[in-house]
Order: sequence, then C-alpha cells, then structure tokens
Amino acid sequence: MTIREFNGADMTAKRFHQELLPAAQPAVFRGLLAEWPLVRAGVEGPEALFGYLRRFDRGQPVRAMLAPARVNGRFFYNEDISGFNFRSDPVKIGSALDFLLASVNDERPSAFAVQSVPVWNNLTGLDRENRMPLLPEGVEPRVWIGNAVTVAAHFDPSENLACVVSGRRRFTLFPPDQVANLYPGPFELNPAGPIISMVDFDAPDLERHPGFAAAMQAATVVDLQPGDVLYIPYLWWHHVRSVERVNMLVNYWWTPPTLPHCHPVEAMMHAMLALNTAPEPHRAAWRSIFDHYVFGVDGPPGTHLPPERRGIQGEVSEDMARGLRRNLAQTLSR
Repeated sequence: MTIREFNGADMTAKRFHQELLPAAQPAVFRGLLAEWPLVRAGVEGPEALFGYLRRFDRGQPVRAMLAPARVNGRFFYNEDISGFNFRSDPVKIGSALDFLLASVNDERPSAFAVQSVPVWNNLTGLDRENRMPLLPEGVEPRVWIGNAVTVAAHFDPSENLACVVSGRRRFTLFPPDQVANLYPGPFELNPAGPIISMVDFDAPDLERHPGFAAAMQAATVVDLQPGDVLYIPYLWWHHVRSVERVNMLVNYWWTPPTLPHCHPVEAMMHAMLALNTAPEPHRAAWRSIFDHYVFGVDGPPGTHLPPERRGIQGEVSEDMARGLRRNLAQTLSR
C-alpha cells in the first residue's frame, strides 16, 4: 500500500482536520518540524540534543526499559510468555541520557529506551519552544528516547502524530481489519500497555503465523527522517523500528471531543453508549476488533497462544468470570 506524502510546508491545521482525519488513512508530512529547535539540536548530534533537553528536565523519575544485547533491540516476552525479556526500572531522565551517551560507541550495546514520557511534568516548557502546528495546545506531547530498539506491532485507541526528532525510524502500518493476521498476544500481560503482535517481523514463522503473509500485503512501510511527521489513524496497527544508536521521537495522542469518555466493556448496551457518537472511521475500526474477539468471525481468538496464557481469550473459569464481573461492576459504578 502506498502512503500519501505531503510537503510539510503545504500542510495546515485546517487541511489536516478537514481532509486527512476524515479519510482515516496514514499520511506523512515531510519536513513539517524541520525548524524545531529540538530537531536542529538533534541534527547536530547526541551531545547537542541531550544538552538541549537538560534545560527542561524536572528531575522526575520515569520508566526505562533495558534488555541484553542478545535480544537485538526487540522488547518482547520471555520464552513461555510468563514475563518479558527486559527489565523496567525507574530512572531520572538525566541518568538515561548519560547512559545512552556512554553506550553510543559500544559494539553491541544493551537495548535501552525511555518511552511515552509526558512532557508537561517532566520536561516542562519543551512544548512551548517546539509547537505542533496541526493540533491545539491542549494535546500533551510525549517523548520517546532510546537506541536501536524495536516496538512490537500494536494499536492505540487514539489518533496519533509521530514526530521524528533524531535518528531514523521505520514504521510498518496495518489497517484494523488485519488484527487476525497479526496474532495478538495476551490482554492480561503485555510489555507496555497495548496488546502486541506475537509475530517476529525479522524472522516471521509462517507455519505458526500463516496469515502474516496476507498482513504484509496490506501493510504500508515508511521511513522517517528528523523533522518528518507520520499520521497514524485511530486503531491502526504500527510496528516501529529505531535505526540509529540514538533516536528520539515526540508523539501526540488525542481523540475527538465527540468520543464519549467511557470504555467498551459490557457487551451491547455499554458498547452502544461508548461508540454510537464516534466518527464512522472509528466505529469501523472497533467493529474489526469486536468481530475478532467477541464474535469470533476469524475463529476462536488466542488459539496461537499456549492454553495457559490465553486468559480471557481461552476457557474462562468461574473464578475468572467472577473477577471479571466484579471489575465490570466497579467500572460501571464510577
């Protein structure tokens, strides 16, 4: 699938909201943020970039992911899907930057990333010097910094603008209807919140995951340079590969004000309350997810996972059902 590309200088907020958002298709805005001070510092090199960031650092602890070099940058599960192949520990941003600088020249560095750091309380003022021209100021940016790591394919229940600041990133995008061909992992245990694909994109096992070949036929692959911005539509799957020894991305998640602030948890009436006023592209995307997990149009979900790791996707015991009902009641009573 060919992605639409635009010269960043030609893209305005009005055009983005009136033309691109309703289309619900990925798009790239080349060089949109090339004049950001943050991007210019990144072009100078890691020392200049990190020196610029330190001006805004509040010294708050954030979560950092660290994995041995043998994982080749792929943050994922351990062998039996009972845990992960990385550690997640609190660290201050300044210490994270020091670690990355110290490892730049390592032949086989450990995989390291600080991900999804909200700017307002952690890098206060950074957004005021680096404004996103396509969105209102009320959308908070988040920062992602690391070395050559891979984020497994996943989807977010938000619109997303991904802005490359330093290094290069390759995004592989899939429409929501490819959910079955991406073989999602457990809901109950995942590396960073969103459910992820179990497919190893570097060495796909087509005997175990035969539908992945069809997914790749529907995929969009795009390489981004510093200053480029990628629009990832609501519920679109994306696999993200950082290429350089030092990479930084800023992203913006948001949902339209017409989308109700509730979660589609209870089968029919709660789903109706949650989605009846959503834009049609969002409703179509959720329909694919519901079809897979609730109605089983692709067959029973989770059969590619070990039985003991299927959770709600497998056989639900009375104890599990009781816990689910209790959680649903607590959620609906809020």
